Amino acid sequence: ERLAVALCRMRGAALKIGQMLSIQDENLIPPQIQQVLERVRHGADAMPRSQLEEQLSANLDDGWMDRLEDFEWEPMAAASIGQVHKAKLRECGTPVCLKVQYPGVADSISSDVDNLMRLVRTTSLLPKGLYVENAVEVAKKELALECDYNYEAKAQLRYRDLVAGEDSLFVPDVHLPLCGRRVLCTHFVEGIPLDEVSSLSQDHRDHLGRLILEVTLKELFVWRFMQTDPNWSNFLYDPQKRRLNLIDFGAAKEYPKRFVDNYLANVHACVHRDREGVIEQGKRLGFLTGDETRVMLDAHCEAGFAVGIPFAQEGDFDFGQAKGRLTTKVSEKAPTLVKHRLTPPPEEAYSLHRKLSGAFLACIKLKAKVPCRQLFLDLYDSYDWGAQEDAQEEVEVES
Repeated sequence: ERLAVALCRMRGAALKIGQMLSIQDENLIPPQIQQVLERVRHGADAMPRSQLEEQLSANLDDGWMDRLEDFEWEPMAAASIGQVHKAKLRECGTPVCLKVQYPGVADSISSDVDNLMRLVRTTSLLPKGLYVENAVEVAKKELALECDYNYEAKAQLRYRDLVAGEDSLFVPDVHLPLCGRRVLCTHFVEGIPLDEVSSLSQDHRDHLGRLILEVTLKELFVWRFMQTDPNWSNFLYDPQKRRLNLIDFGAAKEYPKRFVDNYLANVHACVHRDREGVIEQGKRLGFLTGDETRVMLDAHCEAGFAVGIPFAQEGDFDFGQAKGRLTTKVSEKAPTLVKHRLTPPPEEAYSLHRKLSGAFLACIKLKAKVPCRQLFLDLYDSYDWGAQEDAQEEVEVES
C-alpha cells in the first residue's frame, strides 16, 4: 500500500520506471508491482481549473484564449505527466488538442525516481541482476525529454515530414503559436485506439497489424527515428480511410547509424538461427562482453531465435496463434539471462525493445496475420549499409 500511494503521487516518474523495468522481461516483475503500476495508469487526477489556467498562462503568450473557441475545460484524457483538452482555432475553426503538463512533474523527476527506487528496494520484490541502476539513469533522461513539449513539437513535425508520402500513415500538424515548454497544441485527429479494435473484421486487423510492424521497421532501419512509446492510445486507426493516425512524440528518439547497422545484422542472424552471428553482433552492440559462460550464450541465442520467429516463417505469420510461441520461449530463458549477464544492455536497447515488444504485443492482441518475413527481407535487401557513417568519417578525416 505504501508503494501504491507513492506511485500515485509521483505519476510520471513512477510510470516511466515501470516501463523501463518491464521491457527487460515482463515475467521478471512481480505481480504485486504490476498491479500497482496498472492502478496508477488509471488513477491520474485531473488538475483543477485554477491550476490549469495558471499552467496555460505561464507557458503561452498573453491573449492565448482569444485564439481559441469552444475550449473544453474538462479534459478528454489524463495521463502520467499531463492532460489533454479539446478546442477549436478561432481563425479557421480547426479542431485542436492542447496537452497541458502537470505542474512540478519536470522539476521533481530526479528526486521522485530516487525516492521511488529506495521504496521499491525496501519491498525486496525486484530480482537481482536487472541492473536497475542503469535503467533508472536512462529513465531519468527519457522522462526529462518527454517533459519538454518544445522537443515534442519538433519531433512531431519531423515525423510528419517522414510519413508525408505514406497513404496509410498520418501525423497531425502542430500549431506552434499555441505551444510552449509545458503546453503542446496539435490538430485533432479521429481514430480507434488499438485496444478497442478487436471487433473489426479480420481484414482490417490484418491490415492494421501490417501497418504497425511496417512502420516500426521503417522507424529503425530506414528513418532511424522512432516513436518509442508503444502505448496503444498513441495509435488511432481510421477504418474508413484504412489509415493509421500516429500521435504523442515525446518519446521519439534518433538512433546512431552504427548501432542500426549492427542491430539489423543481429536480427538477420536471429532469423536464420546463426549462432555465431548472434554472438558476434551481441558483442558489437554491447549485450555481451565476450567473457560469458556457454550457459549464458546459449540462453542469449535461444532468446534471439525466438524473437526472430515471425520473420523466419514463409507467408503470413499468424500472431493470434503465436502468443505462447513468442512469450514463453523468451521468458523461459529470462532467469538464466538475469543470473549470468555480465553487463547491462546498451542504453539504446531500453527504448527500442520497449517499442519492438509493443509492436509484437499489438499484433498478438489484433490476432493479425502479417507477412513479416517479406517485410523484413524487402527492407534488408535494400538497406544502405554504413554509407552515412562512412561519409561522416571522411568529412572528419578531411577536416
